[in-house]
Amino acid sequence: MKPLHLAALAAVSVFAISACSGDQDAQTPETETAAAVFADVTDERLDNAEATPQEWLGYGFDREETRHSPLIGITAENVADLGVAWTYDLATNRGVESTPIVVDGTMYVTSAWSIVYALDAKTGEELWVYDPDVDRAVGVNACCDVVNRGVAVYDGKLYLGVIDGRVEALDAKTGELVWSTITVDQSKPYTITGAPRVVDGKVLIGNGGAELGVRGYLNALDADTGDLIWRFYTVPNADKQPDGAASDGAFEQVGNVTWGDTGAWKTDGGGGTVWDSIIYDDVNDTVIFGVGNGSPWNQRLRDPSGLDNLFLSSIVAVDADSGEYKWHFQTTPGDNWDYTATQTLIIATLPLGADGADRRVVMQAPKNGFFYVLDAATGEFIQGNNYVPTNWATGLSDEGRPIEVPEARYADIPYLQTPGPLGGHNWHPMAYNPDVGLAYIPAQEIPQAYGTDPRFQDESSKWNTGADFAAGVPQLIPSEDNKFLRTSFKGRLNACDPVANEARWTVEHEGPWNGGVLSTAGGVIFQGKLNGEFVAYDAGTGERLWAQDVKSGAASGPGTFEIDGEQYVTITTGWGSAYLLSAGGVAAPQPVQPTVGKVVTFKLGATGTIPDVDVQLVETTPKADEFGTEAQLANGLVQYARNCTVCHGPFAVSSGVLPDLRWSAYTSSADAWKGVVVDGNLQSIGMVSFADVLSEDDVESIRAYVVQQAHNTDGIDDAIASEGGTP
Repeated sequence: MKPLHLAALAAVSVFAISACSGDQDAQTPETETAAAVFADVTDERLDNAEATPQEWLGYGFDREETRHSPLIGITAENVADLGVAWTYDLATNRGVESTPIVVDGTMYVTSAWSIVYALDAKTGEELWVYDPDVDRAVGVNACCDVVNRGVAVYDGKLYLGVIDGRVEALDAKTGELVWSTITVDQSKPYTITGAPRVVDGKVLIGNGGAELGVRGYLNALDADTGDLIWRFYTVPNADKQPDGAASDGAFEQVGNVTWGDTGAWKTDGGGGTVWDSIIYDDVNDTVIFGVGNGSPWNQRLRDPSGLDNLFLSSIVAVDADSGEYKWHFQTTPGDNWDYTATQTLIIATLPLGADGADRRVVMQAPKNGFFYVLDAATGEFIQGNNYVPTNWATGLSDEGRPIEVPEARYADIPYLQTPGPLGGHNWHPMAYNPDVGLAYIPAQEIPQAYGTDPRFQDESSKWNTGADFAAGVPQLIPSEDNKFLRTSFKGRLNACDPVANEARWTVEHEGPWNGGVLSTAGGVIFQGKLNGEFVAYDAGTGERLWAQDVKSGAASGPGTFEIDGEQYVTITTGWGSAYLLSAGGVAAPQPVQPTVGKVVTFKLGATGTIPDVDVQLVETTPKADEFGTEAQLANGLVQYARNCTVCHGPFAVSSGVLPDLRWSAYTSSADAWKGVVVDGNLQSIGMVSFADVLSEDDVESIRAYVVQQAHNTDGIDDAIASEGGTP
């Protein structure tokens, strides 16, 4: 699709190259003029990003994805003078998770539904907008809202992963479509939410969808044409036979023997999607990527053999040119809990070699709660430690294997566990500051009870987990045995010393959610929070230096750049989760900070403002009288938890991103409710039919449960408030 509209573009620089000699006639000089290519990002520029700190060339700033900028214009001493330089309205009330790319004075940023915006980085003036025209019905396949984390820019083109599985190349100057490639089987519930990376003419992109039942892989596409160069699958096919792919050797060597011959993985794909972190180690010419959870989550159902199930929840390294396997490290063998290893990967050089010699390492804080330091060339485990409380494992072995608590391998008896499936650290980018030797992790403590779904064998659902989401209800009931878990809903910024293998300082936040991190050579750490604060901390001590209310949830990774000698700091805002950000109650369907996507950019001495948001509150009054038998309500709870929670919120309490069903007029009519849930009357705006997974009795049971919740808000308010304000 063409850009929506095209405004005045930044002028292309022209470099004049003159060859002169003293004897040459001044009236007839030999001159050679060459026009610079717009957004001429090369491998050399990406390999040496620190040489052009005025730009933000890649998703994590540099190849190592440290998110550490060498700029020193903003310091701990003057950061208090930051003000709003400009804002741009992204025209969405859905989630925004992108880190802006800044090249040649132009900012490229994405919002919900994979829409791309090109802005003047100095003023925020809109240059062009590209809408890939996504069918809204695919939103049901997006586990965690229709988000996009950003783009890659290379050789005059911009590369975009579209949520429906396309990868597209646009002209970076005009936004015109250059090529479009479908990278997934669109009949299956694949999505793309991550940012592409480009290495030596290859666009690297993975996908998501393991919660719904797919087989994961990483693609390398030709940057000029979109043609597939190589593919690395992360789990074997059902027959454990070669795919004719780059991963064939890996499964023959180490992968196939870690899977049994029975279980749901053979029909459900096995999972292992590469939905976020991909980095390039230019020293070893290696692509390193993180792999996600199994499908289904529950290993007893996925693969009863109890083997390790490579390469689920692993860090994998492959040859950049061929995609052939080099090494792997599995953070969670036989993953059972959605403990993805797709979180931020960072390469650094640390004194961890023999006698304190420098060693090139890879660092990650995956969902499972442990921070790992590995050798970048071999994947050898060097050291690790937990960065949040963990009760599923007591520590790590000498080889880095978690020492599991047997009860955590849940069966019929639920186990209340921390971290829960949201992880000790999720997608929110972490950062590393080499000046002070600290890795900054946006950590969180959100426990969850896991139990085997007793209906998995004979009933399908949109979410293919094999875990009983309704088992989470006991966390709202007093339990002396797990009291420490019940009071541990919190977020924190952890400053971890990867050499000392311990935290140097920690800042705790109200509520569990917090956003991505930016580090700068000025000694300042920036982090957004879901309550709408954008905060600056001292990089060495964690002292709070400055804060600004950005008037919307701020979860994405901030960035920084410089124009005309002035340093700017920028962040995208917009909260897209189904989970409520509560402030003492949940009766209203809106979060504390409205979900309105923006780009907010700051510089020293600026005096701009952030527009207020006009939030239209809905009437929070039940639309129907309570009804339903005890058995019907119990079934409604289970079916809601399995099919509705991830979009409309736990316990039918919406965050405000999508409608709060408790106050929907559809609840007052069985026929109207069926028309939406079964007949698909609202499919054009993203609410697809659930006729393939829900019977009409199930649908009516869900309506009864939702109506009950509408009449029971006081009890829910009290329970959630006692847990720190979040379900």
